[in-house]
Amino acid sequence: MFDDYLRRHLERPLARVATVIDRAGVSADQITAAGLILGLGSAAAAAATWWGLSLTLWLVSRLADGLDGPVARVRRSRDPSRSDAGAGGFFDITADFIVYGSTVVGVAVGVTAAYGAPWWPFLLVLLAYYINGTAFLAFSSIAERSRRTLDDGRSLSFLGGLAEGAETIVVHSLWLIFSTLAWQIAVVWGVMVSISALQRMVLGYRALR
Repeated sequence: MFDDYLRRHLERPLARVATVIDRAGVSADQITAAGLILGLGSAAAAAATWWGLSLTLWLVSRLADGLDGPVARVRRSRDPSRSDAGAGGFFDITADFIVYGSTVVGVAVGVTAAYGAPWWPFLLVLLAYYINGTAFLAFSSIAERSRRTLDDGRSLSFLGGLAEGAETIVVHSLWLIFSTLAWQIAVVWGVMVSISALQRMVLGYRALR
């Protein structure tokens, strides 16, 4: 819901940081890999009920996720002959799915062990993530073939919705900060992501008609 707004306002600061990173010889794929490892570390820390460590790793992981795209664009602007944008975009979205799914599981394991919380809210979130991922990946693939892509500078055509990346970062942070309320937060989040999935299904169908 807030992704477009944040992307517009953070584009220049991230581009400046990306230029410094590129000059240091760090590639976008290396940043993506670092974000993936940190995200998996956050999931493991949550499962062990190390909430503070999990939160720190989660936020740094998402910072890395926000920087790999700008670094890739800086490198392409410096070397237009580069043809690895597709591979980088594929690695990025795959890493995101792994991190999102594993952190949900990690929190579920942690709060179940620590507080006896129920599993089903986190299963609802995973199901909603699955539907969302299916909707926007299918749309992106079909839109590319039918030349109806939505170009915002990213590798895939993203359909907007109630729950996007910014909201995901906030909610995953909240259930680490307020771990005793994590399953209740997951119930609300699961409903919001399900609504977002329905939005994407409708918008995608209309856009491809």
